[in-house]
Amino acid sequence: MRILIFGNSGSGKSHYATRLAAALALAHLDLDRIVWQPDRIAEPRPPAAARADLAAFIEAHPAWVIEGCYGELIEAAAARCTELVFLNPGIEACLANNRRRPWEPHKYQTKAGQDAMLPALLDWVRAYATRDDPWSYAYHRRLFDAHAGPKRELTALPEV
Repeated sequence: MRILIFGNSGSGKSHYATRLAAALALAHLDLDRIVWQPDRIAEPRPPAAARADLAAFIEAHPAWVIEGCYGELIEAAAARCTELVFLNPGIEACLANNRRRPWEPHKYQTKAGQDAMLPALLDWVRAYATRDDPWSYAYHRRLFDAHAGPKRELTALPEV
């Protein structure tokens, strides 16, 4: 089983992936961990390094859950997944989830640092439908629609 989960920030990807990986005893990769410089969120690593880390994870684990919003990495992993899951609960749900997100020490050195980034994150989440980058709705929609294998689009998180 190789499950690839993607969607907007705050769509529930990490929550769902963590529960799914634990319930099914699958390796779990949060793409945030390979996209950003350690302890320097919003400072990207070189794209080639992120792609290499993704490929290494996939090769090292026969069964996994990978999750993130990074369309270019989702696209790179899609051929290896056994199920593609697009979490698409709507902008308001994503905003609410981001507002109540607990401190993420693997991303931010302090809770204050995370809180300081929240207004910019909320603006970015609001622009999901109008952005034209690989992390946008348009890119995600294209990936989902083009995927020939098993796939699900969820507007609410299922029970695990």
